[in-house]
Amino acid sequence: MTSTGTTETIEILQDVIVERVGQVSLITINRPNARNAVNQAVCIGVGEALEAAEQDPDIRAIVITGAGDKAFCAGADLKAITRGEAILPPGREHWGLAGFVNHPVSKPTIAAVNGAALGGGTEIVLAADLAVAADTASFGLPEAKRGLVAGAGGAFRLPRRIPPLVAMELLLTGEPIDAKAALELHLVNKVVPAADVVAAALALAQTIAANAPLSVRAHKRIALGLDGNSRSTADASGWAVTSEEIARTSGSEDAKEGPRAFAEKRAPRWTGR
Repeated sequence: MTSTGTTETIEILQDVIVERVGQVSLITINRPNARNAVNQAVCIGVGEALEAAEQDPDIRAIVITGAGDKAFCAGADLKAITRGEAILPPGREHWGLAGFVNHPVSKPTIAAVNGAALGGGTEIVLAADLAVAADTASFGLPEAKRGLVAGAGGAFRLPRRIPPLVAMELLLTGEPIDAKAALELHLVNKVVPAADVVAAALALAQTIAANAPLSVRAHKRIALGLDGNSRSTADASGWAVTSEEIARTSGSEDAKEGPRAFAEKRAPRWTGR
């Protein structure tokens, strides 16, 4: 990281580490033993780090990654859900999964995908403006295999990022793709050796940070169709439909069976109810 600026640890929260590297905020989900799955502490830590970066005039870009070399993020912590724990913190539900997927910021965000990005992990990538992936990374929305809905933006963002026909296959089968396929589909900007993924993301962020900040933020708003509060007008309908479908399926027997079967390491027994 030395070529991208001096690293300063700003804050170590429960399950999240926040560092400043030059004019870049580096946010690390720090639950490697749980494959960086998202719990409530992750939502709070990442969300607060985004708020701090947005308010800091010296921060020009944001990089989000996962600790370790196995997983970027395995999505929502299904074991916590099975225990009845709430993933989204009360009063901050509007930030979305990981405090990130529906958390508008005017500054560019880059996902440094250091390993498997499944479910909510892929949805974090889709919510980021840019993505750099390790050659060991994989991507997928396996919610259909769990009786769930890709409720963190993936179901409507994936068909906008990659060819709709391919997106439909990934959503309906729940099967993952590797880093090479993700690059070919333009799901990510570049693929680098795993050891270099954070450094490559920081280098990209520093290139952006060297440009005029007002111009950078203006281009982000124009390209993504954002309003003055950095919210996407195009996303509004997607979130509305997603909320309807989650409400329709979340109370089903299958929605309970999927996480339960995952926690018990067995094949689910679907009933269609």
